[in-house]
Amino acid sequence: MSDIIQLLPDSVANQIAAGEVIQRPASVVKELVENALDAGADEIIIHIKDAGKTSIKISDNGCGMSPTDARMAFERHATSKISSANDLFSIRTMGFRGEALASVAAIADVELRSKRAEDEVGTFIHIIGSVVKTQEPVACNNGTTITVKNLFFNVPARRKFLKGNTTELKHIINEIQRVALPNPEMRFLFYHNYALLYDLAKSNFRRRIADIFGRNINQSLIPVGEETSLVNISGFVGQPKYARKTMGEQFYFVNKRYMRHPYFHKAVMQAYEKLLPSDTFPSYFLMLDLDPGDIDINVHPTKTEIKFENDSAIWQIINASVRESLGKHNVVPSIDFDQSGSIDIPFRKKDAGEVSFPEIKINPEYNPFSGESTGSEGQWGTTRQDKSNLQHWEDLYNPPEYNDQPKLAFHDARSEDSTEERYTGKKVMQLKQKYILTPVKSGIMIIDQKRAHERILYERFMEVLKTDSIASQQELFPQKIELDAADSVLLKSILNDLLALGFDIRDFGNNTFVVNGTPGLLDVSSPQVIVERLLEEYKNSPVDAQTKVREQVANSLAKASALDYGTELKKEEADQLIDKLFACETPNYSPEGRKILTIIPLEEIEKLFNK
Repeated sequence: MSDIIQLLPDSVANQIAAGEVIQRPASVVKELVENALDAGADEIIIHIKDAGKTSIKISDNGCGMSPTDARMAFERHATSKISSANDLFSIRTMGFRGEALASVAAIADVELRSKRAEDEVGTFIHIIGSVVKTQEPVACNNGTTITVKNLFFNVPARRKFLKGNTTELKHIINEIQRVALPNPEMRFLFYHNYALLYDLAKSNFRRRIADIFGRNINQSLIPVGEETSLVNISGFVGQPKYARKTMGEQFYFVNKRYMRHPYFHKAVMQAYEKLLPSDTFPSYFLMLDLDPGDIDINVHPTKTEIKFENDSAIWQIINASVRESLGKHNVVPSIDFDQSGSIDIPFRKKDAGEVSFPEIKINPEYNPFSGESTGSEGQWGTTRQDKSNLQHWEDLYNPPEYNDQPKLAFHDARSEDSTEERYTGKKVMQLKQKYILTPVKSGIMIIDQKRAHERILYERFMEVLKTDSIASQQELFPQKIELDAADSVLLKSILNDLLALGFDIRDFGNNTFVVNGTPGLLDVSSPQVIVERLLEEYKNSPVDAQTKVREQVANSLAKASALDYGTELKKEEADQLIDKLFACETPNYSPEGRKILTIIPLEEIEKLFNK
C-alpha cells in the first residue's frame, strides 16, 4: 500500500488558514485597520462597497513599507511585531501573528500601495489567490492603501453563506466601533457606497463615545476610575434608567484591544444589582490597562478572548469600581428602592410645640366587601411602584422565552367559550400595575396588560398594512433624531415599511433623520423615544425564514408602543383594554406566542380554603 499522507499546496493551506481568520467582510476590515494602527497612523479612511462584498479599501498615513517589506507582508507568519516566543508575553501591538494579509490574499483580489516618507516613490503589488501578478514602483502618498475586491471568489461555499448587505454592514460597523472607541486620538472616516457614515474627529474618550452612539448618551455616562498595582481601570458606565433591552453598548478594552469576557460582564451586572428594570442591560465602556505579562491574548484566532492570570482579583476590582461610581453619583439608594410608597417626615424645629399625635379616623359605615368603594379613585389599583423589575438580575443572562409553535397553531379563545363567559364586565382590579383581574363565570381571569396591548396594536397594524388606510399625524414641529451608524442603517432598511404604517420619516444625512409625522392611531408624545424603542425591539425580535419584514416591523412597533408594566389604569381604561382584546382574532397569545390570559377556576379557589 502506497503512502497517503502528503503536504498540501501553499494555496490550499492559505485558504484553510484564512477560514479561521477571515470569516466575513468585517474580518477583513478589522485586520486591515489594526495593521494601520500598528503602523502609527493617526488617520484611517475606510471605503466599503456593497457591505464589503464588492470591495474594501482602507488607507492610512502610517509609516509605510519598503518594497521588500511590502512583498514579505503577504507571506504567512511574516511579521515585524515579534521575533521570539518570549515576545508573546510583552505584546502591545494589535497584530503579531503575521497571518492577516496572507489570509486575505488567499481568498481575494488584493492591491497594495505603500510608501515611506523617506522614499521618492512607493510600491504597488497586485495579488490574486496568493499569486503575485504585479510588483512595481508607483507614485502615491505616504502611508499604505490596501484594496480588497471579490472576497471569497475561490471559496464559493463561504461566499454563499454571507448574509444580506444590512447584516454584513452592521458587522463592519461593530468592528469599526471596537477599534475607534479606545483610540480617540485618531481620526476615522468611514464611507459605504460613497455615503459618509462616520467622521470621527480626534477627541477624548467621552466625546468619542458620544460621536459614535449619539450625543444623547453623554448625559447618561458616569465616570469610572481606579488605579491599583494589578490593573488600572478607566471609562464610563451608564445610568440605570438608560438601560436597554438589547446588548450593543457593552465594551471592555484591555490595553486598547476589544475583549469579550462573560465573567467580567457579570462583575458589572452585579454592581447594578436591584437597580435595573427586568431584561435590560446597562451601557459600559471600560478600559483595563495592565502588564502584558499578566495576560495571554494568543488563545483565539480573532484575539477577542483573553486569559488573565488574576481574573478573580480583577473581577472584584471592576465590581467595586462600578459600585463606587454609582454610589458617588447618587445612583445607589441607601434605604429603599420604593420611594413612592415612603412617608416624608419633616425635621422638627427647636421651637416647635408639643407633638400632636395623628388621629385615626374610622368610618363605621365602610364595608370593604360592598359593591361600591368609598375610597379615592384608583383604589382598585395600587400607586406603589412595582419592585419586581428590580429583582432577579440573574435573569438577564437567560435567553428570551419564545413559543416554538407556529402562529397557525394558536387556538381562538372565542371557540372555547363566549366572550361573555370570558369577561362579565362587572369588576376589574389591577395587580402590581401589571395584571388585570376580573371575575368570569368559571372563576377569575388574569390578563397580562402589556401583552394584551401588544396583541391589540399588532392586529391593528397588520390590518392597516393590508388596506393602506392609516392616517399620519403630522408633527407641529418636526423632530430631528440622531442615531448611531448601525441603527441608521437599520432604520433606512425599514423606512418604506414604516411609511406604510403611518410614519413620515426623512433621511437628513449623517445618521440624522427628521420625523414629520407618526401613526394617527398612536398617542406619540416623543417621536425619538418611539423610534429608538422600535429599533431596539426590531433588533431583539425573533425572526425565521418565514417571517415577513412588515410583520416583524408591525410586531416591533406594537411592542415599542404598548403600555409598560407599572402603568396605572383607570377602570374605564381596563374595561376598554379587555373589550379590544376580545375583539382580536387571537386574544389568547401575544404576536410572539406568549400567553396573554389565564383563568383560575372557582374549584381551584375553593380548594385553597379546603372546601
